[in-house]
Amino acid sequence: MVDASAPPPVHDGLEFWQFMIAGSIAGSVEHMAMFPVDTLKTRMQAITSATKTSSLTLRQSLGSIVKFEGLGGLYRGIAAMGLGAGPAHAVYFSVYESCKKILAAGNPNSPIAHAASGVCATVASDAVLTPMDVVKQRLQLKGSPYKGVCDCVKRIMVEEGFGAFYASYRTTVVMNAPFTAVHFATYEAAKRGLMGVSGGGGEEEEEEESLVVHAAAGGVAGALAAAVTTPLDVVKTQLQCQGVCGCDRLSSSSILDVVGMIKKKDGYGGLMRGWVPRMLFHAPAAAICWSTYEAVKSFFH
Repeated sequence: MVDASAPPPVHDGLEFWQFMIAGSIAGSVEHMAMFPVDTLKTRMQAITSATKTSSLTLRQSLGSIVKFEGLGGLYRGIAAMGLGAGPAHAVYFSVYESCKKILAAGNPNSPIAHAASGVCATVASDAVLTPMDVVKQRLQLKGSPYKGVCDCVKRIMVEEGFGAFYASYRTTVVMNAPFTAVHFATYEAAKRGLMGVSGGGGEEEEEEESLVVHAAAGGVAGALAAAVTTPLDVVKTQLQCQGVCGCDRLSSSSILDVVGMIKKKDGYGGLMRGWVPRMLFHAPAAAICWSTYEAVKSFFH
């Protein structure tokens, strides 16, 4: 039986580059596996108020894409995410582990240290991922005018300038800071709780059990964090897709101004558009990401 009262090691004893590789692999696997669900979320959030958003369900959105665009429509923009997810998650996990080593030195079970480390990690990783996220979301839109990643990057640079790639960065950080704080604190707490109730066994059985624990804890953390931060994700999508495929061109990048515009046109329900696919994305995505990350760390050990 695992002793739940025994504190886990503050740091895993790996080198900085090993955390980067583990995080890069985990992030890439996570986003590639769940990309179709992310496409559905983007389509539901980017619809203008001229369309009856309240009547659009997840099933209708999926049916429309498959019918008119084929299965390939669910994967449009995946190359952009592939280019951004690896480097961003390498930064994400390496910064998290480094900050956790420093902040949790006196108390390895401190949820505050885990949350603060997560916030530091997301601020750094979002600076890497945001430009490719803009490209990815614009390619995911119905009737996207861009031929591919290179064409999208080139046209944004020429037509809107470099700043367009970071128009949503502030919103992304404001969204992902609480998302990551909730995510990491919930993950660490759930992992300790699940390890405390797991039973002992042979070495192979314990290894399999450990992967299940990481996946379950990651799934719980992802679902909770996704539900809490959906309104800000809607704001981010509006900022990144403005002026493309019928999405409104925004006069301000202020979060409060965009929230006010969404409320005026769609009511409070507009701020929760796409919450179902967002939760359906983040719960399994977090489970995949954390179990992959821990498995790669075990490999390095």
